[in-house]
Amino acid sequence: MPRPRSPLLSVDAIVSAALSLVDSTGDFSFPRMARELGVSQAALYNYIDNREHIIELMRGRIFSDRTHADTDDLPWEEALRALAREYRARLVGHPRLVPLLVTQTIQDLAVMGFYEDMATVLGNAGLDVSAIVPAITTVDYLALGSALDLTAPDDAWSAPDDRFPALSLAAAHLKTREERAEAAFEFGLEVLVRGVQQAVARADF
Repeated sequence: MPRPRSPLLSVDAIVSAALSLVDSTGDFSFPRMARELGVSQAALYNYIDNREHIIELMRGRIFSDRTHADTDDLPWEEALRALAREYRARLVGHPRLVPLLVTQTIQDLAVMGFYEDMATVLGNAGLDVSAIVPAITTVDYLALGSALDLTAPDDAWSAPDDRFPALSLAAAHLKTREERAEAAFEFGLEVLVRGVQQAVARADF
């Protein structure tokens, strides 16, 4: 009888296994990936350097099909909104990956291109160069936080109506975590856009 074929192993297969584990459990490990792939743990090190390497590859995976944003003909406000929404859209499919992404320096070139596009848009808006990184970081807070909120329970507060009437009334308008995350992101994005507008206006005087 022919010998059974060995499982096909590649960087792509390892990243897929890691991302599947993160999506289902919130974390990954080399032993668990090896079991999922049907290989020895030692075999993984022929393709992957360490845990940090895998996290960066997972980051790259969710941005892998991205090209330079076609926002040149848009007003900067619309360009910034488009970039922020695209960023969030790529994260919401893997909200449990967010805590891992924020633990290490970004190296993936596609992701760096996304930040370059944001820096360009903000610079074209007339924002002072010293405020560009804070503005980009605020987009990070919005997109990453909104995606992470999708791992929270539907009921964010267990507040007795008779003791917290204002909060209870407000919370009743957003019944699911998806509604809450989307509404909070859009609210925060508009606050950011208006803040940039005001900063640019002050700089013009």
